[in-house]
Amino acid sequence: MNPYSAVELIRAKRDGHTLPDAAIAWLIRAYTDGQVADEQMSAMAMAIFFRGLDDTELASWTAAMIDTGERMSYTGLRRPTVDKHSTGGVGDKITLPLAPLVAACGAAVPQLSGRALGHTGGTLDKLESIKGWRASLTGAEILAQLKDVGAVVCAAGAGLAPADQKLYALRDVTGTVESIPLIASSIMSKKIAEGADGLVLDVKFGSGAFMQGLDEARELARRMVALGQAAGVQAVALLTDMNTPLGLTVGNALEVREAIEVLAGGGPADVVELTLALAGEMVQLAGLDTDPAKVLASGRAMDVWRRMISAQGGDLDAALPKARHTDEWTAAASGIITCLDAMAIGVASWRLGAGRARKEDTVQAGAGIELLARPGDRVRAGQPLLRLHTNTPEAFAAAREALSVAVTIGDRAPATRPLVVDRIG
Repeated sequence: MNPYSAVELIRAKRDGHTLPDAAIAWLIRAYTDGQVADEQMSAMAMAIFFRGLDDTELASWTAAMIDTGERMSYTGLRRPTVDKHSTGGVGDKITLPLAPLVAACGAAVPQLSGRALGHTGGTLDKLESIKGWRASLTGAEILAQLKDVGAVVCAAGAGLAPADQKLYALRDVTGTVESIPLIASSIMSKKIAEGADGLVLDVKFGSGAFMQGLDEARELARRMVALGQAAGVQAVALLTDMNTPLGLTVGNALEVREAIEVLAGGGPADVVELTLALAGEMVQLAGLDTDPAKVLASGRAMDVWRRMISAQGGDLDAALPKARHTDEWTAAASGIITCLDAMAIGVASWRLGAGRARKEDTVQAGAGIELLARPGDRVRAGQPLLRLHTNTPEAFAAAREALSVAVTIGDRAPATRPLVVDRIG
């Protein structure tokens, strides 16, 4: 006999009551095991969307999700372990230079990453544009690579928080993705189960982020940091601006090329700035007295990158894929660029083939967009501002439709906006 009734718990949350810890644990386990139906959990997710979860409920919800699966262990590593998670953005290739950089500073970086969905890019898709590179590793392979190289970027195994995999798919089709407690528990259940000692969260806000408002992003960051700290994981969060794409490229192989430029000592200033800001937080959590900027300049991060890619079968000598067709978006008028909208550019890149609408869709490694100008640049009418890449030229029309609201040109330079707006933790 079940100790609880799913219907009674749904009614309780619908009416604004607090759910007991034991009831939450039962609900998550029963849903994972198929004893609670999808339509019942859909109703609960909607009740949470409107009524929320307090901090105690959220901690219990997250712990229950973790307990449905396994936890990774890094026993035997001689390095402190520290991880990074981004809530997703446009042109966000930061993991690519960051993981080898922090490893070169002396930490072990187990970076379990995901794939693109919608307008935001996926780290695994980017790395899979490197010939031969493989995303799926066993637990033993992850541990061996951390010992030998210091960094690994790979797919999370199905055994980590399986409740989250079921619940995320449900939220995606029921209009409850944007719930702050459900986002926080989804991210943190996997990250805590990953087992790193420290975690730095890059919580993005703006047009290209899931949290468009700064206050929403700050609340999400606060709740995730609290979850990590309650679980014994040192956690901090940076709030970063995602109104404009990061760097000068959006798309898989294009972003890999840009990340390599950063590791080589170049690259766009904003990508370098955020990489170093996150690296500084990670190194501090790991208890290391190292300056990431000096390590990046020394070339040691590039050495780790090459070893990391090779260890996962990547051919460092193979050319990165290039799309067969290109097109250009030009300035409609002369003046100063006041806005490059991250959402519009992300959607256009997705339509060119760089992203996917469903998890089972494939992506084009060479598809995407190059930014040929940035906010604050003075341009003339007819000047190319964006270069579009795709293997399917019939996609240009849909991409150009998305770009119709991407570029704003005015008479005055926009106010300078800081990339990192706040720190929580």
